[in-house]
Amino acid sequence: MTGVPQDGSPGAPQSGPAFQIGRIQVHGDLILAPMDGYSDQPYRSICRELGSAVSYTEFVNALDILQGHPYVHEKLKYLPGERPVIFQLFDSDPDRLLEVALRLQELEPDGIDINLGCSARNVSGRGAGAGLLKTPHKIALIFQKLVSALSLPVTAKIRLGWDEKSRNYLQVARLLEENGAAALAVHGRTKAQGYGGQADWEAIAAVRQAVSIPVIANGDVRTTADIARIKAQTGCAAVMIGRAAIGNPWIFSRLDRQDAPPELVRATMERHLERMLAFYGSAHGLVWFRKHAERYLRPYALPVALRQQLLTADRLEDFWALVERSLK
Repeated sequence: MTGVPQDGSPGAPQSGPAFQIGRIQVHGDLILAPMDGYSDQPYRSICRELGSAVSYTEFVNALDILQGHPYVHEKLKYLPGERPVIFQLFDSDPDRLLEVALRLQELEPDGIDINLGCSARNVSGRGAGAGLLKTPHKIALIFQKLVSALSLPVTAKIRLGWDEKSRNYLQVARLLEENGAAALAVHGRTKAQGYGGQADWEAIAAVRQAVSIPVIANGDVRTTADIARIKAQTGCAAVMIGRAAIGNPWIFSRLDRQDAPPELVRATMERHLERMLAFYGSAHGLVWFRKHAERYLRPYALPVALRQQLLTADRLEDFWALVERSLK
């Protein structure tokens, strides 16, 4: 693989580090979560400029790296202004993860993150993602291997356990610290919960108290008030925001969605689409931007017919005309 950093303007300047991940200084306490299909380079760069302090890539399947799947190259492209950049990997095999992490280290990310939280059946069902929470000894082995072999910090993102009967998050957190993890993000749900129910912030607070490495809180942060509450309740170094950031990158500037005026929405959409077109090309950029557009415009309660037209527009002139109608 080749490629990876690309030229681009730096993110917004920020003052003194909020915390450190190994030797990496992190200037800020809000972070865009790694989300498959969303945390690509165009959207990460938008969020980074608005205040997201670390750029986690979408998760990458270690097997796809080894087999040379062409999509992987796009997932690992990043801009210099996104740093610190952390590549997120998933797999269930310690040796494969080591081999792939050594390859990816050559692309000069700032860190490697191991996904221990994905609840999707095609990931957790094969023992990867949240499936690894069922085998803590394997988690320990993965981190032993990676930490000893890499010159980069290695981090993890976990859930609270496989289900309510096996909430082993404290055991896993301690194993991660003991085996060299540099930081830990905790989503306050089990695998069985998926994204349902309520995130358990008290459990995240317990992890924060149990380890000395930085802990990043994740789950049910939708507003700026939620940011303040989860930080106060957990004492975590930072807050990771996922679903609530889709269509609402301004949350990283601590601006609630309802406070973003239509002209700001329009300007951000334009900047985002320009980057999608530049990154994916004219054949795919607009098509793949539609899911973002729907989220940007969701608060305007579009009529069904207008929404359908927006999500099927394939010419830029038609698309922007529909956006203008939506924002009125």
